[in-house]
Amino acid sequence: MKPMTAVYNVLNSVLTAQSKHVTEAKAAKPLKKAEFSCPFKAKGSEFSLGYARASILPDDVNKKKYYIAGYGENKPAKGVLDAPHTHAVWIDDLSGLGGIVLVSLDIVGMLNSDVNELRRRLNDFVKLSGCRSINIVSTHNHAGIDTMGIWGPLPFSGKDPKYMELVFSQTVKAVKQAYTQRKRGSLYLGKIEVPDMQEDIRTPIVYSKTLTRLRFAPADGSNEVYIINFASHSESLQGCNELVSADFPHYLRERIREKTGAETLYCVGAIGGMISMDIPNEQEIRDSGNDFSQSTKEIGEKLADYALAIREEVRLNAKIGLIRQEVYFKAENTILLLAAKIGILKANEFRMPDKSGFAMKSEISYIEIDSLKILLIPCEIFPELVYGGYLGAEESATGYGAEINPVPLKEIVGDDVMIIGLANDELGYVLPPNDYILHPETPYFENARDHHERRHYEETNSLGPETAEKIAQTVAEIINTVEKAKNM
Repeated sequence: MKPMTAVYNVLNSVLTAQSKHVTEAKAAKPLKKAEFSCPFKAKGSEFSLGYARASILPDDVNKKKYYIAGYGENKPAKGVLDAPHTHAVWIDDLSGLGGIVLVSLDIVGMLNSDVNELRRRLNDFVKLSGCRSINIVSTHNHAGIDTMGIWGPLPFSGKDPKYMELVFSQTVKAVKQAYTQRKRGSLYLGKIEVPDMQEDIRTPIVYSKTLTRLRFAPADGSNEVYIINFASHSESLQGCNELVSADFPHYLRERIREKTGAETLYCVGAIGGMISMDIPNEQEIRDSGNDFSQSTKEIGEKLADYALAIREEVRLNAKIGLIRQEVYFKAENTILLLAAKIGILKANEFRMPDKSGFAMKSEISYIEIDSLKILLIPCEIFPELVYGGYLGAEESATGYGAEINPVPLKEIVGDDVMIIGLANDELGYVLPPNDYILHPETPYFENARDHHERRHYEETNSLGPETAEKIAQTVAEIINTVEKAKNM
């Protein structure tokens, strides 16, 4: 027996001993079908919007051991390059239905259980403000401090309770400040193609090159606020990095602030598979000491310059519609289930209704701001599941064609849909079923290689092969609900 197989068998035995039987898990009770909340029509083009940010860098970062959330486990931070932040925007269409909150955190990801803890801490705020939706997204920052637990000294969690308390308290503070600092003004939608900054390191080469910018211009002429969406892992500092940072989004925000005075909330798109920023002189940097700080700064500033170059914009009417649907995803990844069982991951498993295995409860949200369609996905979704471009039978790992894959999300929602990934949860990678394979002896533990000799790493950090279809099915149900509400 191979050593890795033996280790896997031990881990699998631990999981079996811990769980005993699937039937002992909490039953996945039927979830309420969500309704679409939207004003009948826009009263005008004036929005109310507020922004605030707060540092999530602990005071004792140079004294206490905190783990960098990226690449490999058990990598304590050895210093600070720049301070990660939590950023909050309050936006209201003044229809009387209530505003919505969007929070962007400079972290690798936040599990749904922690998102709901943040919402619980904001219950009083919701009652005071009339807020109708709170959404927590992550920049998928691989130079931040572990907020999930899987980058510590395994089998122990790398998630520090004191640090999570800082993230929670500072986020609550930022949300409340964003509300108190709200102003009235106009909201403009602009887009630009970024042709030369990304790379896709897994076949097929499919990703969005579109940078989307929402620009809020206060009526009183004070500083603007940007909401920027772009598809890339925030990992330009690379795996050799041992310093806490917000990676390139920090420099993007700094550049925009320096050039215009505007504050920026940044969020990522469909980044699975894996979409990252291209580093033109990467090998030269590696040969000269692995310091990617300057190249990361240049990447952030270059992307900011693209955002600042947008000239064609549409003024949006003040009309916000939203729907949030809870959903169960079948969880087959034995390693992640074990991590949940022993407390590394703060996730609760449920029993599938048909008793076929475990499930994790998560959520998908859809927001319309006038003509802008926004889909909030709780994962790192492969771009081809959104935009199409699936591998054919001869190219795929399984030998099956694209017909076994779900309908791409843009065909369900519309070509102009804006994807926000890692929204309200982090379920890992979501892959097309026809290119999904596992190691034959140690599934989810070791990387498989297909008959093309391509490495299948992402499967080890996924829930299972059924997640993509469940997302597409849920999104289709959401859009059907939205269309029915509009036609009433």
